[in-house]
Amino acid sequence: MSTTTTSTAASPVMSSSQIGRTALTAIAPAVWGTTYIVTTHMLPEGHPLFAALMRSLPAGMIAVLIARRLPQGSWWWKSLVLGTLNMGAFFPLLFLAAQHLPGGVAATLGAAQPIMVAFLAVAILHEKLSTWRVSWGAIGMIGIALVVLGPDAELSPLGILAGLGGAASMATGVVLTKKWGRPHGVSAVGLAGWQLTAAGTVLFIPAMLIDGIPADIDGAAVAGYLWLGLLGALLTYSLWFAGIRRLPVTATALLGLLSPLVAAVLGAMIAEEALSGTQLSGFGLASVAMVAGQLSPSKKTNWTNTTNTTNT
Repeated sequence: MSTTTTSTAASPVMSSSQIGRTALTAIAPAVWGTTYIVTTHMLPEGHPLFAALMRSLPAGMIAVLIARRLPQGSWWWKSLVLGTLNMGAFFPLLFLAAQHLPGGVAATLGAAQPIMVAFLAVAILHEKLSTWRVSWGAIGMIGIALVVLGPDAELSPLGILAGLGGAASMATGVVLTKKWGRPHGVSAVGLAGWQLTAAGTVLFIPAMLIDGIPADIDGAAVAGYLWLGLLGALLTYSLWFAGIRRLPVTATALLGLLSPLVAAVLGAMIAEEALSGTQLSGFGLASVAMVAGQLSPSKKTNWTNTTNTTNT
């Protein structure tokens, strides 16, 4: 007698190629986690627009020279829109939040981005709402709060608005980047170059009129601008846009939890303070949320168990 039993169960699935792409994409938010330290310890204070300009325009021009491609047709205005959302608005809002809030508060506000992306993906990409990833996004935000929020955290209304505005700006940019993709034959470096150059163009006049050129640019500031421009923009956005093209958009956004985690570790190292038990718990919670959010629980795994018996 032969008995066949087929069972179907929800099983989080992640292919080896997806793991590799995810790991490469994760480099971007990990490097972005250095922004808080660089901004507060190396750059002239009170010049968020100029800092954003220096992070975007030089890196964008270098990327365009590397790619040797200019936008064509609708990609002129698409690059302008994406560049403004992903960098032109996001960068100064990020610097503004970093300068008006403790790094922990700014990081916690930024951790809301994956949740925003999940809902924007429904509205713009017409995807089904992933309660799995929204839930892990909320858990990740709680984990980040445990890591970086202290009892003495000061809340500046301007800083809060800047932090939430920056998260919303980049969340919209991420979803539109997924929607529009990139033209055939254009590399991720080229797409990053178009957007960074567009962001720098948008920022140039406001930066010169409002911030001007800081009078106290020293060697540390030059090193900070180079770090943020070459590694924090040119390299990372090339990796980020390549990842967005191939990975689920909400899962990619959840990788952003790496930024505040890296920022917290760097802050503890510089201040030479050990992380408390609560912070370590939050670190673990955020890490689990980030990894779990990469999985696809909707995938089905089927298996068959066949047992043969002989009737006598």
